[in-house]
Amino acid sequence: MDKRVIAIHLPQFYPFPENDEWWGKGFTEWRNVVVAKPRYKGHYEPHIPSDLGFYDLRLKENRLEQQRLAKEYGIYGFCYYHYWFNGHLIMEKPVEAMLANSEEDFPFMLCWANENWHRNWEGGFNVALIKQEYSIEDDIAHFNYLLPYFRDKRYIRVDGKPVFCVYRTDLFPDFDKTVDVWQKEASKYGFQLYICRFEAGGAWGKEYMTRNVDAAVEFQPINKEGFDRRDVLGKLCKKILKKELTSAVFSYSAYVKFQLYKTTNISYKRYPSCCPQWDNSPRRVGRPFTGFKGSTPSLFKKWFFAVYNRFKPYSKDENFIFINAWNEWAEGCHLEPDLKFGRAYLEAVKEVVNKYEDYV
Repeated sequence: MDKRVIAIHLPQFYPFPENDEWWGKGFTEWRNVVVAKPRYKGHYEPHIPSDLGFYDLRLKENRLEQQRLAKEYGIYGFCYYHYWFNGHLIMEKPVEAMLANSEEDFPFMLCWANENWHRNWEGGFNVALIKQEYSIEDDIAHFNYLLPYFRDKRYIRVDGKPVFCVYRTDLFPDFDKTVDVWQKEASKYGFQLYICRFEAGGAWGKEYMTRNVDAAVEFQPINKEGFDRRDVLGKLCKKILKKELTSAVFSYSAYVKFQLYKTTNISYKRYPSCCPQWDNSPRRVGRPFTGFKGSTPSLFKKWFFAVYNRFKPYSKDENFIFINAWNEWAEGCHLEPDLKFGRAYLEAVKEVVNKYEDYV
């Protein structure tokens, strides 16, 4: 395959003890989804799933159906978010179950979502739920946990190297030191890792491409390059008052136009991405939120086609295009079918991939 489309996957959709403690017994992302309400005229909320329903990712039948649907519509593999807090695992059950089940033959990679967790959903920007600490001992323990994934035949590779993504490399005291530890451990088993960093949280650009980073992943929607997701007043409120007082709603059509005509010449390896929608109001009930309005499958198709068409792979295996996301339902950002659009966003992906494959 000339280009591999990778959909980012959130394994949040099942109950686990931490969510019970922090948000109430039985909490999953579905609770945020179903309580969402329109916040302005024409606001599309709530997003209700159609084909896959309100699934529980502990069940292999649900995971298999996700994989079957993704494969049918041109998605090469999933990039699962992975949560590790000094040996404390969160949301690990679906991915661990996938690893143990040979029926699930869909390619995958992992992205370590290494940010601290805060009570942001309730406006508590300084209230930490669980924090991330870094040490050599933890780097070794973390690698040993990940080793079975890296050695699995389904794991996505570049030149034989398992691709491991990290969401925020800029949060490490010394990210290169951590990767040195991982690579030393990997060499004991006869392989090396291919390290990607997500360009998230405003930390993007060549200056973040440290010695041990092989490539960056553009994480859409961005908040730089001239198209800011917040106004000046909103930024000041968050910085000074530690809370958001104003919502920021932008035209998806204008954003797509911006993406189509932005400068794409970069001097480092960066895999492109796009997003079908974005709206985090389900996680901000009664509070300011950020989102797009006016997203349609046809607009997404236009953007995805431009990304797919102009991306030139760096090598035979360095050919990834990311989509954020497969199932971020509480951020209104999903390829999975819903009651309003059905499979139209998936159809857009399939049509672009098939058209390109037929053309070349």
